[in-house]
Amino acid sequence: MAGSLEGIKVLDLSRFIAGPMCGMLLGDMGADVVKVERAGKGEDARVIAPKVGGESLYVMMYNRNKRSLELDYRSAEGQQLLRDLASKADILIENFRPGTLEKMGCSYEELAALNPRLIVIRISGFGQTGPHAQRPCFDVIAQAMSGLMEITGEAGGQPVPSGAFVVDQVTGLYATVGALGALHARQSTGRGQVVDAALLDSAVTLLLTAIPEYALFGNQATRKGARDRYSAPANNYRCKDDRWVHFNAGNDALFPRLCKAAGLDHLLADKRFNTHAARMANADAIETIVAGWAAQHDSDVVVEILARAEVPCGKVATIAEVASNPQLRHRDQIVDIEYPSVGKVPMHGVTVKLSETANSIRRRAPRIGEHTAEVLADWLG
Repeated sequence: MAGSLEGIKVLDLSRFIAGPMCGMLLGDMGADVVKVERAGKGEDARVIAPKVGGESLYVMMYNRNKRSLELDYRSAEGQQLLRDLASKADILIENFRPGTLEKMGCSYEELAALNPRLIVIRISGFGQTGPHAQRPCFDVIAQAMSGLMEITGEAGGQPVPSGAFVVDQVTGLYATVGALGALHARQSTGRGQVVDAALLDSAVTLLLTAIPEYALFGNQATRKGARDRYSAPANNYRCKDDRWVHFNAGNDALFPRLCKAAGLDHLLADKRFNTHAARMANADAIETIVAGWAAQHDSDVVVEILARAEVPCGKVATIAEVASNPQLRHRDQIVDIEYPSVGKVPMHGVTVKLSETANSIRRRAPRIGEHTAEVLADWLG
């Protein structure tokens, strides 16, 4: 089955997570993605551990469905070759510091003169313009500056970053959405455009209602641990077997289900808890009661009781448990990809499923320059 982007040619000049993830997603949808890598070094992430068979797991994770072309960006010959490739491409992805492409003689204006249909996806820390545009940025810097770190962590404790590089990944998603929008617009205009995606911009979209709450009411959101901001009871609860379960019974439909399943029916007549507003006003009290119930049972029992009652719940899983999760395995969300001299490497599968133009994994991540001659023959003859 052909992918939805079959026939689309993508040049991926990016490194680390956000850009490579965008290229990976386009590749999953069937695009021909060529990863352009620095001669002799490849993508910066190739040196990052952990490694297996000499290859970085980072590279394996975000560079499937790509071919690798090795190129000396700094040479005049290499820059001319890059322009030649861009003249044949539909999309170019880069996450250099703003101005770097221009120094290479590959500004959008120069590339668009060669290929008016080219879409250039520019990923950066702070965007292509503005007072911070030239600053270096990583995911955790964006988490800090956006306020996301301020609202993450235990109440009264220090701000902490997310356990995953969520801003890089969300930026990769936004860049992909922008690419698809630009492709659709090109059908009617015949012209490409620039997609400008920034880590800080993306991080701010994760703040839920924090900005309007401050602007309208003066409330400054801060850390609440695992407690939900908008309902109660909704938290992590330690169980008898010293495992944690997270469940949310905070709205007026779910709270009665929790009470009946847990034998706490008397709470339904308690004016402190019988409405959503009352529970929010008495969140500490209701959390203490529910935590006491959970502590009397093993985690699997708590999950079973609440799942039967149709209360959203889940055990806080270890990575080992995630790797064997039957639901994820059923949906091919953890797949094994074969690598030469390494064997099978498990990783995330194709996340978005299309019924008629299925996304698929057709290639493992390439070695540096593995397809240079092949790509030059295919694209430039």
